[in-house]
Amino acid sequence: MKISTKGRYALRFMIDLVQNGGDSYTSLKDVTRRQTISPKYLEQIATSLSKSGLILSVRGPQGGYKLARSLEKYTVADILRPIEGTFACVACLEQTPNACPRYESCSTVHFWEGLHEVMTNYLNGTTLADLAVKKQGEPCPSTP
Repeated sequence: MKISTKGRYALRFMIDLVQNGGDSYTSLKDVTRRQTISPKYLEQIATSLSKSGLILSVRGPQGGYKLARSLEKYTVADILRPIEGTFACVACLEQTPNACPRYESCSTVHFWEGLHEVMTNYLNGTTLADLAVKKQGEPCPSTP
């Protein structure tokens, strides 16, 4: 799994909403300026996150975006899933149950399932709160 630029920007956008917006709506213009992300690109990301119910939006001069719930209730997986789709590291893990005709005889499937589990647990175990309070230069948070 490789996280796209859109996925990375989605995390930056959500962190910016926490650090600069609080309970207020934050304009996309302000976020694009702080994060140096193209307004059109960030609008696409905001639309995906809004459709997924992760952020709230209001139009107009006092409008913008804010979190739909408290930051502790967002995992990195919650934020990346609407942007990236599946977290499967190989195609056969995209379906549950695994429909691969070679599943029973595959000598590597358990390795891929283990890798998928580790990645999924890490993404589900890291919250927006973990990222938003991280100070520059500190290592990324590890899962408990």
